[in-house]
Amino acid sequence: MFKRVFAALLSGVSGVGVHVWGGVEVRSCANYRSFRTPGLPGRCSSGCREEGRIPVAVPPKPRRGSRWEHAHRLLARMKSPAHRCRDIERRAGYLGPEHCAPPPPLPQSDAMWFIRDGCGIVCGAITWLLVLYAEFVVVFVMLLPSNNVVYSVLNGVVFNGLAFLALASHFRAMCTDPGAVPKGNATKEFIESLQLKPGQVVYKCPKCCSIKPDRAHHCSVCKRCIRKMDHHCPWVNNCVGENNQKYFVLFTMYIALISLHALVMVACHFVFCFEQDWTKCSSLSPPATVILLILLCFEGLLFLIFTAVMFGTQVHSICTDETGIEQLKKEERRWVKKSRWMNMKVVFGHPFSIAWLSPFATPDHGKADPYQYVV
Repeated sequence: MFKRVFAALLSGVSGVGVHVWGGVEVRSCANYRSFRTPGLPGRCSSGCREEGRIPVAVPPKPRRGSRWEHAHRLLARMKSPAHRCRDIERRAGYLGPEHCAPPPPLPQSDAMWFIRDGCGIVCGAITWLLVLYAEFVVVFVMLLPSNNVVYSVLNGVVFNGLAFLALASHFRAMCTDPGAVPKGNATKEFIESLQLKPGQVVYKCPKCCSIKPDRAHHCSVCKRCIRKMDHHCPWVNNCVGENNQKYFVLFTMYIALISLHALVMVACHFVFCFEQDWTKCSSLSPPATVILLILLCFEGLLFLIFTAVMFGTQVHSICTDETGIEQLKKEERRWVKKSRWMNMKVVFGHPFSIAWLSPFATPDHGKADPYQYVV
């Protein structure tokens, strides 16, 4: 009997187990894990079979001082997410509703989301510093010393307005939940609440121990499964997913616009300074002015190319309704194909309005897609 108990314990570590939670078949192994609702009575790992509810075989706790106690303690100390998930799978069959933890609540739209990643925080701070540097050069080196008031006011309003929208879009993209799946919601009650039909399958991520919707991928930096994850961008210190893709697209668009605007103003300022005296072009010395303008020109050209390419890539991804990860992995399309205009409205909100260009307007995605499919 002890051999059977020890084998049952080890099957949760390295083997493939088939258990049932209230009629929902659970398939689990080290690399693959799914829940299935069979049409016929199933069979658990110990071979038991009965009509309707099939219990999960839970190994009893060994007696104190027995030779199996040491093995039981070793297995209990395993703290990886995969082993914790297997432990939940084995014991959920005997836990009542009052003992099982309910699924964690969905994150509120006004809740602050921030990823504590050193590289992402540094890249985000560099982004703000580069935009503020461009602000300094444009305002204090080119616009304020100019004698043309109309030229200074017009370009100052346009450039500062675009820079403000770019920083606001960056903040929203960085501090908005990209569509994280609730962590640790792989519980018996949550699976039963899905009301799965025979043949429907939902997957469980072994890393964050959550029900993994279709088109969701696990991010190793955020340590969460993200719905419709496109990629993880260190410049916004966040994943680009279902809920913040609009803000990321606006961020790339506004950065490209202010970069182009800065390049045009730098070219005009150089022409004006060559025709006039350099001492009248800026309040700074001519060498300092030239160095600042060259650095701004290099920054604007670099970010114009980078953000313009990213903007075009994101718009193409939205129109084709295929994320960057899905394109790289060449995943089979299992979702309903929609028109390009409908895909744009899904990301930016319904209906089309000036709010599409505002980082302060939260898009209305409509009813959430359950992201389940039949195999």
